[in-house]
Amino acid sequence: MAHLPYTARTETGDTFDIEFPLSEHTEDSMRVHQLLTTVLNSVANDLKIVGTVSNGDILQALSMALAVRSRMVYAPEQTMRTIVTDLTETALNACYQAERKSDPAGHG
Repeated sequence: MAHLPYTARTETGDTFDIEFPLSEHTEDSMRVHQLLTTVLNSVANDLKIVGTVSNGDILQALSMALAVRSRMVYAPEQTMRTIVTDLTETALNACYQAERKSDPAGHG
């Protein structure tokens, strides 16, 4: 199975080196990487402009966006539910396998 290496950095300096397993149906892993970066940067930029939003609200909005996007696809409902659930579980598992790396705090 092919993997997509991705480094995620938080605004507080934490880093995650994630190895996302790619679906066997992936057509362009580079575009997957670019879209992921675009989505994460869009959220980060919005927070810089609008201000603090709870993590729960952010996750809720992203979940709604995923649901809307999956509904836009012409496919049977159960097919889409299975695809979205499988992709989400795979991505979550990869994220939680990645170690959180934090910069040392304070003056060194």
